[in-house]
Amino acid sequence: MNDGLIDGFRHNTWATHQVLNACSDLTDEQLNTTVTGTYGSIIATLRHLVSAEGGYCRRLTGIEPDWYGNRDNDPDIAELTRRVDDLADRWERFFSEPFDADRMFIIPWHDGVDRDVPAGVILNQVLHHGNEHRTQVNTTLTALGVPTPDLGLWDFAEATNRAPQRTG
Repeated sequence: MNDGLIDGFRHNTWATHQVLNACSDLTDEQLNTTVTGTYGSIIATLRHLVSAEGGYCRRLTGIEPDWYGNRDNDPDIAELTRRVDDLADRWERFFSEPFDADRMFIIPWHDGVDRDVPAGVILNQVLHHGNEHRTQVNTTLTALGVPTPDLGLWDFAEATNRAPQRTG
């Protein structure tokens, strides 16, 4: 029933891992680099990306990751990688069962007004949010002269054999 969403969320996890791997050998100075037009420094952006995804997952599943409320607001790349793995497991469990894409959630909006938002919109926000912030990290890596990973869906499909070469 949820098969069409699984690839999107697996890509999301894979792409975040690619960016975390690209950042794993950066110095603290590099991780704290900012570029105009991005969310913030590389590490701040990665922390925000993973934390926000944890919040979306918590909202949709009703189960809070053990690390979500952790007072350690400064996880390193290794800890962020662990959290992404945890989220991947949570999404796999979530998509293994039917869900109501029209189920409404009350979301406090940026203008101070609460809105009724369907689960389907939140799910798409997870994917959009991840793409946006991974691109921002890649922009900063480019400014530093650090090679950036290819994060496209075709890259994912090839790397994970979701698009195998034809043999006949």
